[in-house]
Amino acid sequence: MAPDRGSSTLGARPKYQAITSEDQDRGQSLPEDAIEDSDDEQDNVADRARRRSEAGRFLAEHAGEGQNFTVRGVLVGLAIGVIICFSNTYFGLQTGWVSGMAMPSALIGFAFFKTIARHINYPFTPVENVLVQTVAGAVGTMPLGCGFVGVMPALEYMLMPEENGPLVLGTWKLIIWSVGICFFGVFFAVPLRREVIIREKLKFPSGTATALMIGVLHGNTEDAGLVRHESALDTFRRRSQDLRPSSTSSAVPFGEVSDVGHDEPPATTYSETAEPNEQGLGLDKRSDWKAKIRLLIIAFVISAIYTLVSYFIPQLRDLPILGLPLARNWLWTLNPSPAYVGQGIIMGPATTLYMLLGAVVGWGILSPLAKSRGWAPGPVGDWATGSKGWIVWVSLGIMLADSVVSLGWLTIRPLLLHAPRYFTEIRERAKKGNLLDMLRSGHAQTADYTAIANSESSTGLAPRNSHTSQPQATREAIKDKDIPDVDAPPEHLVSNRVVIIGLILSILICIVAVHLVFGDLVPLYATVTAVIFALLLCLMGVRALGETDLNPVSGISKLTQLFFALIIPASNKNSVIINLLAGAISESGALQAGDMMQDLKAGHLLGAAPKAQFYGQLIGSFVGAIVSAWVYKLYTTVYEIPGGMFQVPTGYVWIFSARLVTGQGLPHMAWQWALGAGLLFAGTTGLRIGGHGTRWKAWVPGGIAVAVGMYNVPSFTLARTVGGLLNWYWQSYRRREETPVIVLASGLILGEGVVSIVNLLLASLKVPHL
Repeated sequence: MAPDRGSSTLGARPKYQAITSEDQDRGQSLPEDAIEDSDDEQDNVADRARRRSEAGRFLAEHAGEGQNFTVRGVLVGLAIGVIICFSNTYFGLQTGWVSGMAMPSALIGFAFFKTIARHINYPFTPVENVLVQTVAGAVGTMPLGCGFVGVMPALEYMLMPEENGPLVLGTWKLIIWSVGICFFGVFFAVPLRREVIIREKLKFPSGTATALMIGVLHGNTEDAGLVRHESALDTFRRRSQDLRPSSTSSAVPFGEVSDVGHDEPPATTYSETAEPNEQGLGLDKRSDWKAKIRLLIIAFVISAIYTLVSYFIPQLRDLPILGLPLARNWLWTLNPSPAYVGQGIIMGPATTLYMLLGAVVGWGILSPLAKSRGWAPGPVGDWATGSKGWIVWVSLGIMLADSVVSLGWLTIRPLLLHAPRYFTEIRERAKKGNLLDMLRSGHAQTADYTAIANSESSTGLAPRNSHTSQPQATREAIKDKDIPDVDAPPEHLVSNRVVIIGLILSILICIVAVHLVFGDLVPLYATVTAVIFALLLCLMGVRALGETDLNPVSGISKLTQLFFALIIPASNKNSVIINLLAGAISESGALQAGDMMQDLKAGHLLGAAPKAQFYGQLIGSFVGAIVSAWVYKLYTTVYEIPGGMFQVPTGYVWIFSARLVTGQGLPHMAWQWALGAGLLFAGTTGLRIGGHGTRWKAWVPGGIAVAVGMYNVPSFTLARTVGGLLNWYWQSYRRREETPVIVLASGLILGEGVVSIVNLLLASLKVPHL
């Protein structure tokens, strides 16, 4: 298929014109007031052109490396991804927490190839490391992307007979479903890359931090078997807007507020999440990769030992640290799992304290209130009649309000930011008679550019000399942010033909898969509408991820459920099933697009070929869809779902959301409290949006984090709070760089996730507990 030559309307490059000697001679005819600052402007233009020329050569050189796409890189990425997939299924069924583990994947891949460096024919380079973490992340996040930690358990175990449930699906149907929905978000992300990464140059902090870690790892080695990447690291440091933003911990009330605003759980640490907060790492070239690996291994072993011991002594998972009465009657226990402490470290202190607030309000105030008033007369731990299920409705009201306000702001913010500029441009063009030219170009340009007359620097740009018609143009320096970033050579981009054909085919595959698995339960128009709505919400998700490092997949799914409650009447006996599947499709698309965009940002900074990453993502998504379906079936066969160990709280969140928006199944006084909490947190979310960059914002709790603390039992929240406070102590109190604690947290999470496979085997063999 033909490579992309930049003909797409979205993010189309400006037309260029070579600088000639005649153009330069025209500068001599300028008035004196136009020549005063010409020397400085010419120096700025020359410096800008030189930097862009260097960046262009850097991208062309590294995108052409053979290591951009290798069989060994794909296989190592798949192996790491399968481990992460097991881990994410385990934690997802327990609490809904899922992590892409991009940085640990890059670190493990580097350590593996470093170990076998003497036995490989060609070196392991940064672009190949990008491929490894891209494939690993695609595989590892599929338990969330395919709904195996929320929607599928809701359909199989929580759907009532009057709702045409339960729907028990075999392994092959689960595979068909997961393969059907795992591609369209990847294809849709490709054209968005040119807009948000190349033209708007959004930060994508986690992708940038991953690129920085990879660059440091490869740039510091003195082994000849690995490419030194110091010059590349310097290049993307200059070109990135903010490579080292404020840490998450600075957003906690104990310290200063982060300017970026990562005091909410990253996209993915909400009800169902996918990517940890991997920024503010403080990496430098003196970092010792061996020390990082050593720390990762030590944390892994500690967590692995605890996990294995907890199988034989399950009482370790629920320690009554506040006394037996509170533990027995109100479920206030502590799960001292090192993995959940690690999750708290990654989430950061602000998020975990907001979750603790949710636990105190939900389990310390609302649960006793609902029990004493008779609103939830059953046992506290019962999802149907107890206060455990009742407070979920309140948390749902908070989540829906937060999602509507946040996503609404994401929709109107670009209009408020860019509308005045475009209006001014249109008015000026109209006065000069150039309006038709602007319309033909597809969008208003803030500046015209010309190619530097050098065969090696055709990507370098300089202002077009137009003194005869626009004498003021030479007096206005063109801002770097207004100039599209340099892109990889066209032959290393994904062609428009591949994107269009692939997107159409992936949508058709999704529609066919839903029909094959669910038959007449889901009408064709509902599936088509769900996919189209998912694509629209992907735009908001990708933009939010690029600006704030938050991919609001949970909010996107809830917004979809709310939308389908309006178009599918509650009288339809399949309304709950349709509502669940529509939300799952939108969440899958947003997750795929966001995950792909973080990887593409990392690859862009390191010079990796986008085409290679794209095909790596497709392979990882396909394998991950199959593996995650099999792993999910394995867990549901061996363990009781929902049960004591795997309570699947996000499954209840999904099914309760469907019933809430369709007006079904609400217990006494639930909707009144849900409405009141929703209104309250709609206001707090508005305050947080308005207070961006202020010191007091950290004192306004984030709605999603509070809701997560409500619907998860306190044992998990207390452990995460310990991790968040450890993060604060290390960074804010000790003022140390964050890298060691992030590596520590990754080892703790991976240790329990991997050894959970051993526990799964022991449970399947019915090995008794002590």
